[in-house]
Amino acid sequence: MSFIDALDRHNRLFRQLTSVEATCHLLADHMAGCFHSGGKILFMGNGGSAADCQHLAAEFVVRYKSERQPLAAMALTVDTSILTAHANDYGYSSVFTRQVQALCRPEDLIIGLSTSGNSPNVIDAMAAGKKIGARTWGWSGQSGGKLAGIADYVLRIPHTETARIQEAHLFIGHWLCEELENRISCAPNSSCTP
Repeated sequence: MSFIDALDRHNRLFRQLTSVEATCHLLADHMAGCFHSGGKILFMGNGGSAADCQHLAAEFVVRYKSERQPLAAMALTVDTSILTAHANDYGYSSVFTRQVQALCRPEDLIIGLSTSGNSPNVIDAMAAGKKIGARTWGWSGQSGGKLAGIADYVLRIPHTETARIQEAHLFIGHWLCEELENRISCAPNSSCTP
């Protein structure tokens, strides 16, 4: 496979992302509402998706482009003591569920990334978040997998290749950061308002 072939697959997918524009705007509405109500965003995922969770949480807490107050977001993928203790004592399939039970509140928004839509630990944590009353969003590939049956909303990237799906997730995450900074007035010495 050549570099140009990979670039062509990337470009073909990105031209198709207009099909998820309305879904992305709805997600931005939900995120703005979450921040306005004093909630936080909880990101979770595995492997490359875990890295995307950390990346996006950092963009919201620190900043994307604008100088502003921090926006409450966290990645449930970063605390090695929690992750390893839970995996050792209970197993890996509920590693995010336990954190959702401890940290999530009804005003929060949970975003679970799973390119297949079938990651058991993401699916179980979504169910736990729904019991708490939080809004849940799954980010997946084309099929949505089992995540489509449990999350309140699903952002389905119209592709089946893991790398392309992750590239689209990160692009959309960056767009959401920019959109939220445009929507929310968060000067460094003021309170955030939509």
